[in-house]
Amino acid sequence: MEPLSKESLRRAALDARKAFVRTLSDGAKARLEQKLAQTLTSLFAGVSVVAGYHPLGSEISPLLAMEEARAVGAIAAFPSFSNPAKPFRFIAGDPLEPGPFGIMQPARRHPVVEPDLVLVPLIAVDGAGTRLGRGKGHYDRALTRLKKSGARLIGVGWAMQRLTEAIPADAWDVPLDGFASPDGLELFSR
Repeated sequence: MEPLSKESLRRAALDARKAFVRTLSDGAKARLEQKLAQTLTSLFAGVSVVAGYHPLGSEISPLLAMEEARAVGAIAAFPSFSNPAKPFRFIAGDPLEPGPFGIMQPARRHPVVEPDLVLVPLIAVDGAGTRLGRGKGHYDRALTRLKKSGARLIGVGWAMQRLTEAIPADAWDVPLDGFASPDGLELFSR
């Protein structure tokens, strides 16, 4: 059997994530997101800036985890686009304003910050840290620079988003350092 192309794998994984989230009651979803926050708390010690994201569609929400990061003294930052054609920057503050692509982002008057821990949304991830995103390359462009600066990149998702099979990696894919779900934290060895 031929391995799935990245695009067909992306579609299948996104459909699976949507189907999984449809099975969750609001209470069950909230409990899982609370477990995710508890899982991520161990990573916040000694971190100055934690970058998260405002969830879209069936993505797991890291917003409770971002509150935990603030509670231990970290600056919470979110992606912000000033120009949809350029890589986003991380801006300190709450994601309260609509930006391009339907993504909520902080007001641009807030400061641009350099995160040392990035919570990365994904459609799927494999055991090598290869991330399957939405396919637009926004995170790939931002993560390349952040990885070089030493930021830790932790994929965030529902446990079922961790695939056992390998995701085909392209030259521009930036491998993640780990994957956090309500079931726990897995760090990938390099």
